[in-house]
Amino acid sequence: MELSNLRPAEGSKKSDNFRRGRGHGSGNGKTAGKGHKGQKARSGAPRIGFEGGQMPLYRRIPRRGFKNRNTKEIVAINVSVLERFEEGATVDVQVLKEAGVIKNPRDGVKILGNGELTKKLNVKVNAYSASAKEKIEALGGTAEVI
Repeated sequence: MELSNLRPAEGSKKSDNFRRGRGHGSGNGKTAGKGHKGQKARSGAPRIGFEGGQMPLYRRIPRRGFKNRNTKEIVAINVSVLERFEEGATVDVQVLKEAGVIKNPRDGVKILGNGELTKKLNVKVNAYSASAKEKIEALGGTAEVI
């Protein structure tokens, strides 16, 4: 196989970019793929979801639940993840991001207490669970809220 012979998989590419209404020879002449007469054959056909004036389905179905627009999306990581950093290191959101522990800190980072920690670390993130703070400080490290 060579670069000059590469082709997309059969049937994977379908272009909708062809000329309609250009005669019988084109395979899409006369009615231009719209069939004969009717509302959908004409210009100005109704929008998607229009049911001829009847209340559309998406408006008949009740809305349920509540979406709090003031919610914060906190990224949670466990104490065991901090084990990858060396003794005495300062771990903050930027360091976690560079190490690949988190991709996007969103509205903040919280350390949870699942797992074991054996190194003294200075951790600076947005929030801690009580057990996580306890484990970090038991080894002589600091758990600072930013």
